[in-house]
Amino acid sequence: MYVIDASALHRCIQAKKRQAKSILNISELLNIIVNIFASVFIITINFLKDNSNIFLTLVGIWMFCTALYVALKRIGRLNGDNQFDQSMRGDLDHAISVATYQIKISHLMRWNVLPVGLLLFAASMNKGQSFWIAVSILSFFFIAIYVSRWEHNIYKSKRNELEVLRKKLENK
Repeated sequence: MYVIDASALHRCIQAKKRQAKSILNISELLNIIVNIFASVFIITINFLKDNSNIFLTLVGIWMFCTALYVALKRIGRLNGDNQFDQSMRGDLDHAISVATYQIKISHLMRWNVLPVGLLLFAASMNKGQSFWIAVSILSFFFIAIYVSRWEHNIYKSKRNELEVLRKKLENK
């Protein structure tokens, strides 16, 4: 009934793949850099105080481990980028792979907020801060988890669009 312009479709797939890789690269690098600098800052400030807080040290260690995990996953992802064919199907599979990985990283960062928030809550309670300051800290992190669901769902919908396209192409 209608004709598909294969070269235009391939360019569209490549554009979606480039966009997903670009967003993912920025997301990974921001996660690595922010977590490393925050962990070093928190641990340094905590140890320079006369009375250090074990919970702040744990937050710093947790954030450093998160940065290390994301960096190792990034290296693995970059090493796996060469396994896809240089074809329309290969580019589409690669785009879906990148989108799926983006969803996993988004999910990790979304739920990573919970232990950081709980440890900061414990740190504030341990130092005798006002209960309301501690509750405000905890509330901020729960709001961050809720709002990050919006971003996570955007990534899921983009992957679903690519999977629908793959199914349509397989049926042709």
